[in-house]
Amino acid sequence: MPHVEFKEHTVITVFGASGDLAKKKTFPALFGLFREGYLSSTTKIYGFARSKLSTDEVKERITPFLKTPTEESKGKVSEFLSLITYISGPYDSSEGFKQLNSEIEKFEAEKKVEEPHRLFYLALPPSVFVDVGKQLKEHVYAKNGITRVIVEKPFGHDLKSSRELQEQLAPLFTEEELYRIDHYLGKELVKNLLVLRFGNEILNASWNRDHIKSIQVSFKEPFGTEGRGGYFDDIGIIRDVMQNHLLQVLTLLTMERPVSFDPESVRDEKVKVLKAFQQINLNDIIVGQYGKSEDGSKPAYTDDETVKPGSKAVTYAALPFKIQNERWEGVPIILRAGKALNDGKVEVRVQYKPVASGMFDSIPPNELVIRIQPNEAIYIKLNAKQPGLSTSTSLTDLDLTYKNRYTQFWIPEAYESLIRDALHGDHSNFVRDDELDVSWKLFTPLLEYLEGPEAPTPISYPYGSRGPETLHEYLKEHGYVFTSEGTYQWPITRPQGNL
Repeated sequence: MPHVEFKEHTVITVFGASGDLAKKKTFPALFGLFREGYLSSTTKIYGFARSKLSTDEVKERITPFLKTPTEESKGKVSEFLSLITYISGPYDSSEGFKQLNSEIEKFEAEKKVEEPHRLFYLALPPSVFVDVGKQLKEHVYAKNGITRVIVEKPFGHDLKSSRELQEQLAPLFTEEELYRIDHYLGKELVKNLLVLRFGNEILNASWNRDHIKSIQVSFKEPFGTEGRGGYFDDIGIIRDVMQNHLLQVLTLLTMERPVSFDPESVRDEKVKVLKAFQQINLNDIIVGQYGKSEDGSKPAYTDDETVKPGSKAVTYAALPFKIQNERWEGVPIILRAGKALNDGKVEVRVQYKPVASGMFDSIPPNELVIRIQPNEAIYIKLNAKQPGLSTSTSLTDLDLTYKNRYTQFWIPEAYESLIRDALHGDHSNFVRDDELDVSWKLFTPLLEYLEGPEAPTPISYPYGSRGPETLHEYLKEHGYVFTSEGTYQWPITRPQGNL
C-alpha cells in the first residue's frame, strides 16, 4: 500500500447520489481511491438527492459498480460502504441542507476537527447548480475551514448561458473553491501529454510548423444515441465532446511550455494558445447524421421516437482549426468526432512532413499516434529497411502499449484521478473560468450557424461506417497523407486501419 498523506476526517458529499452519474462514476471513483489507499478510512461520505431512499438502498444501488480486481479488494467493499450515509431533500429549499450540516458538524465535533475540509461533488444537471450552490453557501459552507465544489459539464449551452452560470456562481464560491471537471483531463495519456512533449527533446525540438504537417484529434463511438435522441437533439456531437473533451486535448498539444507544473502556470498557457485560435471557417466543415446500417440491422438517428421530426442534429463533425502564432502558423488541425461508427477509440495523430527527396523516390511520413482509449498506447511510425538482402523500406513503429509495459502499475480511471486532485487542492486538470469563456467564444458562432435558419442538412452516413464519404478527401485537403495498408507492419494485437 503506498504511503499517502491524508487530510484526516475529510467530509465528501455527493449531490445527485441516486442518479446514474453518481452510481456509475462518482461512488466507484471514491471506492477506487479508497481501495488503492488514496482515500483515508477516516473520511465520511454523504449522499444527497431528492429520491426518498434509505442509506441501505443507496448502498445496494452502487455496490455492483464498485470494481474489485483482486480478492483482497473485495474485502474492502463493506469497509467503504460503512463510510456512507444518505440524506434526502429538495435542492431548492433549506430543510435537507440543514440536516446535512447538522450531521457533518456532529461528525466533525466527535472527531475533534479543528479545520473542516469539505468537498461537495455536484453530480447534477447545470439547471440546479445555482440552487444547490446557494443552499450550500448558506447552510453547509465550512466557514472556518476548506470548502471545495466540483461541478460537472456542461458548463452552459453557449457563450451567453455559460457567462450567466458563471455570474450566478461567482458570488457563492471563489475560483479557488470551484473545480469544473472535464473527465478527459484525468485520462492517463492526456495527463501524460505535458511530460511527453516537454520532457523529451526528440519530440520537443520538432514540435512546430517546420516539422509537423498536420494534427488530428479524433473521437469514435461504435454506437448511436440508443433511445437518448431527444436529449441529443439539443446537445449534438459538438457540445457533447468537441467544445470540451477534444478541445482540452488540443490545447495541451499546442500550448507553450509552462514555467512549472504549478496549476495556474499550466492553465495560463492553455488560455494563451486558445486566444491564438482563428474563428472556425463555417464553409470548411463536415457535419453528418447517421442513417441505417447497410444491412438494415441498425436504425437511423431519426428512427428514434424521441427525436424531433426532420431533426438536423449533428452526430458527426469534422472541424478545421488554425492557430495564429509562431509555432503553428500554417499547420492544419482537425478535430473530428462521431457516433455510430465502425470503431470505438479516441486518439491523436501528429503527422510529420516528408523527408527530402533524392535517395528516396517515395517514402511514408513519420507519424506519432497517442491512443487515449481504449488500450492506452503511444507509438511512432518509422521507416526501416526490410530484413534480408532487399534495400526496400517498410513502415514500422516504436510501440509503448501501456498494458504491456506497465503491468505492475495501477492506472487510475479519470474520475479517480480528478477527485484526488480536488481533495489535494490541485487545479491543474480542471477548467478555469477564462478558459471556459474563450472556448465558448470559439464554438458559439458555429453552433448558432448549425442551429439557425441557414443550417446545412447533415450528410447521411451508414451506421457502422467510417463516417461521411467526403471525409477521406477532406482529410487529404487538410494535409493528412494516407499510407497504403501494405506498407505498414501492424502488430497483431492492434486493430488495423489508419482512421
